[in-house]
Amino acid sequence: MTTFHASKFPVLIIGGTGKTGRRVAERLTAQGVPVRIGSRSASPAFDWENPESWATALEGVSAAYITYYPDLAVPGSADAIGNLARLAVRKGVTRLVLLSGRGEPEAQRAEQALRASGADWTIVRASWFMQNFSENMLLGPILAGEMALPVSSVREPFIHADDIADVVIAALTDDRHVGQLYEVTGPRMLTFAEATGEIAKASGRTIDYRTITPEEFMHGLEQEQVPADIAALVNELFTVVLDGRNEYLTDGVQKALGRKPRDFADYARETAATGIWEGAK
Repeated sequence: MTTFHASKFPVLIIGGTGKTGRRVAERLTAQGVPVRIGSRSASPAFDWENPESWATALEGVSAAYITYYPDLAVPGSADAIGNLARLAVRKGVTRLVLLSGRGEPEAQRAEQALRASGADWTIVRASWFMQNFSENMLLGPILAGEMALPVSSVREPFIHADDIADVVIAALTDDRHVGQLYEVTGPRMLTFAEATGEIAKASGRTIDYRTITPEEFMHGLEQEQVPADIAALVNELFTVVLDGRNEYLTDGVQKALGRKPRDFADYARETAATGIWEGAK
């Protein structure tokens, strides 16, 4: 085992207010491990668009969890990951854990850049988060009672963000995970319509699902005033990455943690109990 638990040096969590970063920060804090949140609003600040901020954020940390904003699918992300990883290694921060995405060519280039940096790396390559339905832009359609996406019969093995966080914690605190790539998915595949149906059942709501064209989807994003670059990214994820290339299950959670991943039905039931989906019935 490493000595991070006894270390006075913090773990840098880049994207520490995001879906997985927040969970990782909470878990490390509960274990008595100091954390440093890497975000533009933190002090010291970390900004992917301002490389001059990276060195200060890395100063005196023991390890780093890296999530890239807005997504590793964005062109140029691999260069940024490579530059950050090499800087971290030069500053003596060798334990680096990267959150990656399945089926994204640019994400795979970012993984290669991390491997080539000389770091003690671990890669967590994740499927679509279940929490995209409750902590993301898909929450709005759920509350409105209608989910309209440019996806029909393609199935996705949605992964619980808590499972990702647990794998990341293991990678940050246990030497056995160095040099491992964990491709993590949930235990079964669902279409977006089926996932919407499970949420409707758990929440006692009527939530319709319909398939729309990519053009209709982009128009809807424009109407919601989603920034053009983010809209283009989301559209690519739905129309390119969700083309069937990820229609298979993996055992990454089992390999890393020795247990099965959480099921979507459990996520839907537990999330419904929080009241987050209590829209107009």
